[in-house]
Amino acid sequence: MSKRTDSNGYTMVFAVVMVLIVGSLLAFLASSLKPTIKENERIEKQQNILYAMGVNENDESSANFVSTSIAGEEFSKYIKKQIVIEGDKVSESDDAYLIDVKKQQANAKAGKVRKLPLFVGEKDGKTYYVAPIRGKGLWDAIWGYVSMDENMIVQGAYFDHKGETPGLGANIKQRYFMDDFIGEHLMTESGAFKGITVAKGNNDPKNEDKTDYEVDAIAGATITGDGISAMIKKDLALYVPYFKNLKNNLWDFYQKRRSITYRPISR
Repeated sequence: MSKRTDSNGYTMVFAVVMVLIVGSLLAFLASSLKPTIKENERIEKQQNILYAMGVNENDESSANFVSTSIAGEEFSKYIKKQIVIEGDKVSESDDAYLIDVKKQQANAKAGKVRKLPLFVGEKDGKTYYVAPIRGKGLWDAIWGYVSMDENMIVQGAYFDHKGETPGLGANIKQRYFMDDFIGEHLMTESGAFKGITVAKGNNDPKNEDKTDYEVDAIAGATITGDGISAMIKKDLALYVPYFKNLKNNLWDFYQKRRSITYRPISR
């Protein structure tokens, strides 16, 4: 009796076998590639952080990371301290850059204490504080890293996206947009956090006024720009207590040094 290969039973068995084989292959590949994927994610985060503090390979107009081959070495060279802020607790951790910001945002919504990573870098005798931010664009997630000085004045920024419109919202990762944030103030003179608004119809298109708390919007990308504004105001505001405490400590240190330097000599 000949074997029927066109029967429903044969088709079902064949389909099940193929699913098992393909599934096993995909599981094997996923498991095999997982270390490589994690390593690539680690390098990318290091490149993002370095870019925000001005360690990059930019030319006159393009935004370029340091190469993957030296990213780890450059990260170790420029990043002097990795900090984790949990409420009132501040600690150091060499793995702070591995903290999942998306997961931490979800924890905060669930009422848990959110971990805030902060990276302290030094370049050309200047100290930089780099914080990650994450939000929502028009179509999907947007994120970035903002570098600040001790007064929360922006020293650099890097933005990226998952699926914004090419030529419109996707331009948040273009250098002409990211460079506009350099020098912008996040705090008012009275010490209140203001943030930065990506403003349509901004009256400062050349971005010469750094205390108006605005940068010029990208034409045709209003919702993506609103997402940038929202994540800056929401996420960076969480770091205000740290920076206020930092300034107080710096002031105390300055006063102590001054009293030692200028202490009258008793006779």
